[in-house]
Amino acid sequence: MTGLQKIAFAMDPVRTEGVLTPPLLDRLARSGTILSPEPLRTFTQGHALEILRQTEILVTGWGCPAIGRDILELAPNLRLIAHAAGTVKGFLSADVIEAGIAVTHAAEANAVPVAEFTLAAILFANKQVFRFRDIYCADRNRSRTFPMTAQPLGNFHRTIGIVGASRIGRRVIELLKPFAFRVLLHDPYVDASEAAALRVESVSLDDLMRRSDVVSIHAPALPSTQGMIDRRHLALMRDGATFINTARGIIVEQDDLIDELRTGRIDAIIDVTFPEVPEKSSALYDLPNVFLTPHIAGAIGNERERLGEYIVEEIERFMDGRPLRSAITAKALETMA
Repeated sequence: MTGLQKIAFAMDPVRTEGVLTPPLLDRLARSGTILSPEPLRTFTQGHALEILRQTEILVTGWGCPAIGRDILELAPNLRLIAHAAGTVKGFLSADVIEAGIAVTHAAEANAVPVAEFTLAAILFANKQVFRFRDIYCADRNRSRTFPMTAQPLGNFHRTIGIVGASRIGRRVIELLKPFAFRVLLHDPYVDASEAAALRVESVSLDDLMRRSDVVSIHAPALPSTQGMIDRRHLALMRDGATFINTARGIIVEQDDLIDELRTGRIDAIIDVTFPEVPEKSSALYDLPNVFLTPHIAGAIGNERERLGEYIVEEIERFMDGRPLRSAITAKALETMA
């Protein structure tokens, strides 16, 4: 590809702080022309219209305004949308891809910290780390924690159930390989040969819920997966098992999960909920068998730079005429998380 490509940004600068560091911006400036260092917050007002008219490469991020056919009419020179975050589903219309605009994203980079968080959660869950912490701090002695060490706890020969062979699910499976785990997988789109290649046992959702010591959710949020984990599935879990969700809260029937957790029969490590922030009266904040975090499994802090680095590399590939690593097709957009 010849000539310097004209680059603009569209994202919330507060939410995306740390994604495009000064060195990464310098890399972009060496191979393209940055029309404005300030990201666009709208496409239809003021100077945004003139910038959009010139833009050939649009770098997007969290907080990007919606992009559909109407916006394409304002951007006649647009050739690439490079999303420096995970999913584009919340703001990008399939019309964009069907119009021939190349689209890529940094979901592969965002999968890394989610998978790392999940691995840590699995290892801590099997050793009952949070329960040991609570009892030890409450007693300030080891009278109760020492006998607990003789119980059937730990990570040796445990069964881990992965729901969804998504980008993150597959990365978690890869991270689990060095451990002495038995890994079960439920994904209706994975056949026996692919499961064998992943070195997992493909099972039904019921079988996975019944047999696993830890169940970890990695399915995409689609109409077909909304509420796919309900009261009946949770009741199948073993006493003392742990339920982990770093995917989307809407995949789980929240009231059913809370009811099961109230029995104390299972534990949960929950990074995502529905609604995204639970009501202040939600039992999830107070149940002793719940470890609740505010959607932090994905890229935060210095992990965000990985997203920016990935997308700058994608832009460089595009400028050099090389294939994009994470190009999004219209079909892929339908089943994307």
